[in-house]
Amino acid sequence: MDIKTSKNLGGVGALLLFAGAIPWIAPYGWILSLAGLIMALIGFKGFADYYKEAGIFNNALFAVIAGIVGVVAVAAVVVIGAAGFLTAIGINIADWTNAALWSAIDPSTISFEVIMEFLVYVVAALVVAFVFMLITAILLRKSLGLLSSKTGVGLFGTTGLLLLIGAILTIIVIGVFLVWISMLLLAVAFFSVKPQQEQPIVPTVTPTQV
Repeated sequence: MDIKTSKNLGGVGALLLFAGAIPWIAPYGWILSLAGLIMALIGFKGFADYYKEAGIFNNALFAVIAGIVGVVAVAAVVVIGAAGFLTAIGINIADWTNAALWSAIDPSTISFEVIMEFLVYVVAALVVAFVFMLITAILLRKSLGLLSSKTGVGLFGTTGLLLLIGAILTIIVIGVFLVWISMLLLAVAFFSVKPQQEQPIVPTVTPTQV
C-alpha cells in the first residue's frame, strides 16, 4: 500500500469517527464509527509498512483492543450491579422491563445499604472506564508520536497529546469534547502527509585513465 492510499484511508476513517459522535446522526453513529475505526487501522498499517516501523500499527491496534476490553469490562460491572440491585428490591432480572412490577415495589426494600451497594458498582464502572480510556490514549499517543517523527507532521503529536489530556479529563464534559475534537485533528494530520519525493539518481562518472 502506498503512502497516498494510507493517508486517505486514515483521514477518511478519522472523519467517520468524528462524524459518528455527532448527536443528530446518533442512530447510525456506531456504523460510521466502526467503519472509520477499520479504515483508520488500515491507514496505520499502511504507514507502518511504508516506514518499516511496526510500532505505528501495533500501538494503535493495542489501543483499540484496550478500548474494546474496557467497554466489555464496564458493561459487566454495570450488569452485575444492576442485577444485584433488582434482586434486592424483589424484581426478577428477566422481568425488569415490566412496568407493573416497578409500580408494585415496596419502598421499604430500597434501603440505604441497597442504594450504597449499587453506587459502589457505579463508581467501580467509572473507575474501570477511566483506566482503560487512559491506557487507550497512552498507546495511541505512542503510535501518533512515531507517525509524527516519520512523516514530519507535528499535528500527529499534538493530536496524541490532546487525546491524552481528554482521557485524563473524562471525569468532566470537557474531556469527552477534547477526545472528539482530536479525531478531527487526526483527519487533518493524515491529509497533511506529503509523499516523500524520491531523490534523483546522480550518475557516477568513472575517471578515464590516460
